[in-house]
Amino acid sequence: MESDFLIIGSGIAGLSFALKCAKLGTVILVTKKRDVDTATNLAQGGIAAVLNKDDSVDSHINDTLISGAGLCDKAIVNLVVTDGPDRIKELVQIGVDFVKDEESSSGYSLGKEGGHSHRRVAHANDLTGREIEHALLDKARSNERITLLEEHIAIDLLMAESNGNGRCFGAYVMEGGVVTPYVAKVTALCSGGVGKVYLYTTNPDIATGDGLAMAFRAGAEMENMEFVQFHPTCLYHPQEKNFLISEAVRGEGGILIGADNVPFMEKYDPRGDLATRDTVARAIDKELKETGEDCVYLDISSKERTFLEKRFPTIFGRCLSRGIDISKQPIPVVPAAHYMCGGVRTDKNGKSSVPGLFALGETASTGLHGGNRLASNSLLEAVVFADRAAAYCSKHWSEIKSIEIPAIDSWKSGKARKMSEEILINHNWDVIRRTMWNYVGIVRSRNRLELAQKRMAVIYD
Repeated sequence: MESDFLIIGSGIAGLSFALKCAKLGTVILVTKKRDVDTATNLAQGGIAAVLNKDDSVDSHINDTLISGAGLCDKAIVNLVVTDGPDRIKELVQIGVDFVKDEESSSGYSLGKEGGHSHRRVAHANDLTGREIEHALLDKARSNERITLLEEHIAIDLLMAESNGNGRCFGAYVMEGGVVTPYVAKVTALCSGGVGKVYLYTTNPDIATGDGLAMAFRAGAEMENMEFVQFHPTCLYHPQEKNFLISEAVRGEGGILIGADNVPFMEKYDPRGDLATRDTVARAIDKELKETGEDCVYLDISSKERTFLEKRFPTIFGRCLSRGIDISKQPIPVVPAAHYMCGGVRTDKNGKSSVPGLFALGETASTGLHGGNRLASNSLLEAVVFADRAAAYCSKHWSEIKSIEIPAIDSWKSGKARKMSEEILINHNWDVIRRTMWNYVGIVRSRNRLELAQKRMAVIYD
């Protein structure tokens, strides 16, 4: 299988990049499950950008830097925030239908989330990710230069020598047990994060870190892998495994309380319930350890039922189906692994340290998020870097197009082999998830990390 571009992953980063690269050449986009099985599709809150007149680029930059605990790349933060409004306009042109508000100076209804000093989160109520995903998918499916292949699992990157250096020329992709080399001039990892290496996560089941692992095996520089963000509010219910309660619920007045109905966030941060995710997740973790309770509660019953049904239709309906009327009862919540702030180290154009390999979206570590991602900056990062990566390819297209694919006998593959018993994979995965949750969770210690390292070394071996 041969194309100019091979894109692994069908979330907002992969689809945005595919649509722009299709102007240059042929695109094959592979996704391991169905095309909509992505973290993008689950994103409830929205996409952050400076759109209202009372907001400013400097304010958004400052909020991002504070949230990132002083570990963001300031130049990248400035670049992404400045470019944000144009990318929002582009999404609207593609067909994304953000909620309007004629009284707002931007013309859009903008939400406010933890860590933000202004209302700047464009949303489609609490289904923003799905709205963006479907608009991009419709556009991609109608483009004759884009081939979208579902149920295709990337196994390893295809590496070969080029001008004396190692270069990525695509990937080995499996469908129905058959592995085929997919050869391309440019390969982009848009494969999402690592949530499923933890026992509890808000991520879809496909978020198993494949892209990060492939990049690591290919020798790509990795960065800030310890910065896993835990979302503070995942629905705690025996019949739910990863339903997220959006940060926007706190932005609209939701208050975190204990089993005693007493609010507790003011004890931990002067911003109270609108503190950043890391602060709120640690506060909840501490409350649960001190009280011995299984969960805390998020109370938004101060708002009218009609408002809640309109602003949070998905959350309202899902909770109601589990016997929780959020207009009358608090929502039981716990923290869960949510977002990988680190990843494959990239430059300002999305290029990794491996020639021919780009990384976009949650797979990448661009320098934007630092130690903790500001709410709703993830979708923003994805569209900004997809645009920059495509612009880089366009600028260097004559050079890229002239690259010759090496002979097949020079291709390198990894050491993957078929296992005779699937129980080995399932058992190892279970051990990894429990080890990560118990020893590499929200609050860490040297003793627990060393114990986790010893247990992981056996599985890795």
